[in-house]
Amino acid sequence: MVDLKGQYQNIQEEIDEAVLNVIRSTAYINGPEVKSFKAELENYLGVNHVIPCANGTDALQIAMMALELQPGDEVIVPCFTYVATAEVIALLRLKPILVDVDKDTFNINIEEMEKAITSKTKAIVPVHLFGQCADMEAIMNIADKHSLFVIEDTAQAIGADYTFSDGTIKKAGTIGTIGCTSFFPSKNLGCYGDGGAMFCNDAELAEKLRIKANHGQSRQYVHDQVGVNSRLDSIQAAILRIKLRHLDDYSAARLKAAKYYNQQLADVSGLQTPVFNPDSTHVFHQYTLQCDGIDRDDLKKYLNDKNIPCMVYYPIPLHHQEAYKQENTGDKDFPVTIELCANVISLPIHTELTYEAQDVIINGIKEYFNK
Repeated sequence: MVDLKGQYQNIQEEIDEAVLNVIRSTAYINGPEVKSFKAELENYLGVNHVIPCANGTDALQIAMMALELQPGDEVIVPCFTYVATAEVIALLRLKPILVDVDKDTFNINIEEMEKAITSKTKAIVPVHLFGQCADMEAIMNIADKHSLFVIEDTAQAIGADYTFSDGTIKKAGTIGTIGCTSFFPSKNLGCYGDGGAMFCNDAELAEKLRIKANHGQSRQYVHDQVGVNSRLDSIQAAILRIKLRHLDDYSAARLKAAKYYNQQLADVSGLQTPVFNPDSTHVFHQYTLQCDGIDRDDLKKYLNDKNIPCMVYYPIPLHHQEAYKQENTGDKDFPVTIELCANVISLPIHTELTYEAQDVIINGIKEYFNK
């Protein structure tokens, strides 16, 4: 699904030198590479403050801690997403409020989101799923109307651009109150271990995020708040500095591959190719098809038997997970999520993917439909 070895080989000289420089310096924790990466990512995103941390899940948790959300507060989150988004809400004894998603973009359904707002709602967590932004203009308007925080989960869409109706363009993760991302190795901007970051434009909020991520410490040995220990190490920062310089090229390569899939699969009855949100660029963290009138699992088995990689993200909706079941909700409340969990299938997409490799995958799919 992802060719990390091939990607590394193409930038091996740069990566090896960067890692060796950290080892030679012995500045392994919060060293110069972390500070440089922070500044370079701020410049790339056009955001005032980047606060690196240990992983994307920590980023979400620290964001909610810094916003001083209290036990019992409600946080709206899409039902069709990875569990980490809801996990941190529950971990902090907040209440995740699951809502359905849009069938075409897979992102949070705006009407369902607004209907879910109550007097206890304090925040919305839009997840920019598979590589394109949720409808952030509508989300921000609703959040402003109800005085809600917006925490963008941009782990799958870093580098994507969102265009507002007035022509303003902002990067994914820089629009809401706080943006959060993951640098897990398979992400579009991934390190060689774990890593994450938070973004915001407010200096006071940025300081709260830094303090929360550093044991609640305002200065050495002074702990004004309860915090956590969450930091990006210098070796991972050095790797990310190199890969950030290539990120736009990586996004272009993924888009090129996605367009080729779209072109070659357009005439396959029974498959719906990805739909683009006209207000967002798509960086294709995943290339996800919808099966229509066919057995998705049978297609997956057929491809796997031919050694053609494919994956299902996500087969079990959050409201079916034992840890996140909620009273007074059921499948009738999440019809699109239920449909997507049964019908989506993702094909390999990465920066080293060639047309020749894609043709093997495409031919395998067409053989299935012609058998």
